[in-house]
Amino acid sequence: MKFGIDSGHNCPPDTGARGIKIEDNLTLDVGNRVITKLRALGHEVVVCKPSSASTVRESLSKRCATANGSRVDVYVSIHFNSFNGQANGTEVFATSDAGRKIAKPVLDEIVKLGFFNRGVKSGSHLFVLKNTDMPAILVEGCFIDSAKDMNLYNPEAMANAIVKGLTGKVPSNPVPPVPDEEENVDDTIKRLQQALNRLKITDANGKALVEDGISGANTKSATQKFQNIIGVQPTGIADKTTWNAINVILAKRIIRLNHAGGEVIKYLQYRVGIEIDGVYGPQTEAAIKNFQRQNGLDADGIVGPASWQKLIG
Repeated sequence: MKFGIDSGHNCPPDTGARGIKIEDNLTLDVGNRVITKLRALGHEVVVCKPSSASTVRESLSKRCATANGSRVDVYVSIHFNSFNGQANGTEVFATSDAGRKIAKPVLDEIVKLGFFNRGVKSGSHLFVLKNTDMPAILVEGCFIDSAKDMNLYNPEAMANAIVKGLTGKVPSNPVPPVPDEEENVDDTIKRLQQALNRLKITDANGKALVEDGISGANTKSATQKFQNIIGVQPTGIADKTTWNAINVILAKRIIRLNHAGGEVIKYLQYRVGIEIDGVYGPQTEAAIKNFQRQNGLDADGIVGPASWQKLIG
């Protein structure tokens, strides 16, 4: 049988939830174990997770296009839930009778690990289930913000349960774990380093980042600095909110007095060295005009192409 296995998210700006653990790390680990185990059982596997995307919609569309273009027999999207720290358990989504028949044994096997059974649910609202041509399921393994679930969670056991639910058996040999994203040398981290350098966001030592694709302490400190600027929790990990803020700044939209507030205004205020409140009022306008004069520009207080060129190239 040919399976399309999609390790959810892991494609900035399409990034997963964060709780006690990080969804991207768990989906990648479990997904790769499932892929290896299915191949060990003699099945063909198509990896549906894209390597890059400009938007979340593009990321989701690429996953569906890969599954549809490869004519897989079954599509499986692997995710983990997050809600309020109290919700817990496993649920599997499907949109067709054929999908529900696949979802039920997968759910049953995961529940045997001790997770609360939240049932097989309608996935009619889920993009990847609506836009794939074959029977498809989306697995929410458990809740990453639930201490109860995280105490039960084991990636090898979770992968075995999914594979057994899909095929009725599992290979005898365990699969080595996948390193956390922080340890990977990859294009995502390199893109982050390049973006932060372009935005003139330095590390804790005031230095530009080495664009080496390794998420070490310097990259984390620069990410935290940017997150503090835009007013989100400074985790040091570039989540969806962080990437959205980076992308909207890099879009270099024209900004003027009394423009709606937000991440772009906060970034501009940081760059011109004034209090960061996200409001483009008279104080910010005066600082922008001063910046423009210092850089040989028309001091009109409008952040247009010429000003953006001086700010970020």
